[in-house]
Amino acid sequence: QVQLVESGGGLVQPGGSLRLSCTASGGTFSSYGMGWFRQVPGGERQFVAAITRDGGSTYYLGSLKGRSTISRDNAKNTVYLHMNNLQPEDTAVYYCNIDPTPGKTYDYWGQGTQVTVSS
Repeated sequence: QVQLVESGGGLVQPGGSLRLSCTASGGTFSSYGMGWFRQVPGGERQFVAAITRDGGSTYYLGSLKGRSTISRDNAKNTVYLHMNNLQPEDTAVYYCNIDPTPGKTYDYWGQGTQVTVSS
């Protein structure tokens, strides 16, 4: 089973930026599309962005669209999410996962990385 480790979160002021990383192990990373998701306390986990296996296409949904960039480095088994102009409503735990498709449910999630946007 693929194992996922997210990192790069932290406390940032409104208007600031962060780059999140997600490193995968236990599978062939380059054979998976990858996605980022986020979850606020008491809320459902929501899709944020996805990238195809070769990085050639990207997709975004929600309020981070236009303020974020998903990318990947298959040599490092890592997918990134660079977020700009962060706002307090972006505060959430951010997760990655493989082959995101609408309606898909997952049995496994990594530990996530906490992003807190506050002055």
